[in-house]
Amino acid sequence: METIEYTPTFEQYAWTFGGVQPIMSVKPGTALRLWTEDAYSGRIRKAEDLPSVCVDMNHVNPQTGPFHVEGAEPGDTLVLHFVDLEPARDWGVSTTIPFFGGLTSTDKTATLQDPLPEMTWIYHLDRAKKSLTFEALRSEFRVDLPLEPMLGTVGVAPGGREVRSSLVPERFGGNMDSPEMRAGATCYLGVNVPGALFSIGDGHYRQGEGEACGTAVEGAMNVTVIVELVKGGAPAWPRIEHDDSLMAIGSSRPLEDAWRIAQVEMVRWLGELYSLDPMDGYQLLSQTAKAPLANVVDTNYSSVVKLAKDLLPVSSAYDGIHQHLRAAAATLH
Repeated sequence: METIEYTPTFEQYAWTFGGVQPIMSVKPGTALRLWTEDAYSGRIRKAEDLPSVCVDMNHVNPQTGPFHVEGAEPGDTLVLHFVDLEPARDWGVSTTIPFFGGLTSTDKTATLQDPLPEMTWIYHLDRAKKSLTFEALRSEFRVDLPLEPMLGTVGVAPGGREVRSSLVPERFGGNMDSPEMRAGATCYLGVNVPGALFSIGDGHYRQGEGEACGTAVEGAMNVTVIVELVKGGAPAWPRIEHDDSLMAIGSSRPLEDAWRIAQVEMVRWLGELYSLDPMDGYQLLSQTAKAPLANVVDTNYSSVVKLAKDLLPVSSAYDGIHQHLRAAAATLH
């Protein structure tokens, strides 16, 4: 398997999905070892650094890419298998930002409430223990939390010449902020433009479901991903496969519409896997699905629907490409 290593300079980051020329072309079956910067572009490094002072809002959520995938055409399915996500620094950072987050007034939920305080927390990593430490700013409380690396942003270029901010999740993927996008996951995205033009970024060292305050433990990440392509079969919305589960992600506002999108996408997937009529799929989904939140803070909210494979008959999504890529990934270590 061909392996390509790539670390972008600041000038090479993408800040949108769509409207950006590819940084390189890769063949299906290629492994990429990539470096991604954190959502703050590396500008917050200590507790005294505040977003309003240190962060340029024109330079948030930098993306590594886009990559042109040879042979990818609209209607195809881009397959990204995440082999490894390794923190690139020994610390991560989280903040509260005025009028941003799930438990404050925002520009869209306007009240006469003053903004919550702007604060910064630094989480230090213990690589031996695979943990990071939360330290309260207003007391002596501290606790070690398991390291659970994930990517907040995985997406392709939208169709119709559309250009979307790297802060936005939509049917092209983007800033979904799902903890399910972790090592061992295979992500399926519908191709909208020739070459797919996919980008990744927004590494999180861990994140709770919903990303309540608006930021995870943000950190630079070393990412190993295998790129594959399935001709045809494009999903309408992003899908994820783990060894033990199938997932679909919907992104919209209000939150119940994001939930509905994900549920409908999973009904479609059950139809593809088992030739189920939509009404039968609807009934089966109603009795088996879990619905973890991804984010309730971004430009669009993202909701996940998740089905355990052991509840279903054995199937082979996309001709078993997840299992194939899991085996291929083992040869890279």
